[in-house]
Amino acid sequence: MSQQPKFSLAQKINVLRASVMGANDGILSIAGIVLGVAGASTSDWAILISGLAGMLAGTVSMTMGEYVSVNTQKDSERQAITREKSRLKHHFQAEFKFVEQKYLATGIAPELATQATHEMMDKDPLLTAVRERYSFDPTKFTSPYAAAIASLISFPLGSLLPLISIFIGPSHWHVLTTFVAVVIALAITGYIAAILSQANRLRSLLRNVISGLITMSVAYLIGRLVGILA
Repeated sequence: MSQQPKFSLAQKINVLRASVMGANDGILSIAGIVLGVAGASTSDWAILISGLAGMLAGTVSMTMGEYVSVNTQKDSERQAITREKSRLKHHFQAEFKFVEQKYLATGIAPELATQATHEMMDKDPLLTAVRERYSFDPTKFTSPYAAAIASLISFPLGSLLPLISIFIGPSHWHVLTTFVAVVIALAITGYIAAILSQANRLRSLLRNVISGLITMSVAYLIGRLVGILA
């Protein structure tokens, strides 16, 4: 019985990235919609319908966006592999020297760099050349379907938070509860995104929260202005 291929660590991280970003966009997008409508109208029905419509549209948009984006990346990687196959066929020695120079740049002694290049190029010249020239593994493409499904699930899940919090408690607390719930959620997604990208965690968290506060404030104030003028 053949064994199913397993995702590499990079592929798993990409799916996690799509999930986190999908949830983050769902939280922020729907928070902006429901707060904007809440600023303009006191109708719970209008807020609910607007939020649900935004959730549906955002889910489709994010899913298709991830699918197209990852497929575009795959197309670029395939083109790079095709170019590298041609180089190896017609200019093998030049590619050998390129890989050798890459190893030398890491500080390896010249004789060891040459030996390592011989070993790697003899074992799998295409894998070695592509990895050193383009920094990706030609045997492990990111799945556009996995990224799309991750967004398909995570965006509506993230959307539920502001959609539910806008109706929690007395009506005069709805805006505040939504702000608080969204800020906490954005802090979490910002922190997780920083872990996945190996970025500064505090800076990523603060950037996510501040951008969320600005987005929600602008959406609510515009809604209030529309409500006053209407």
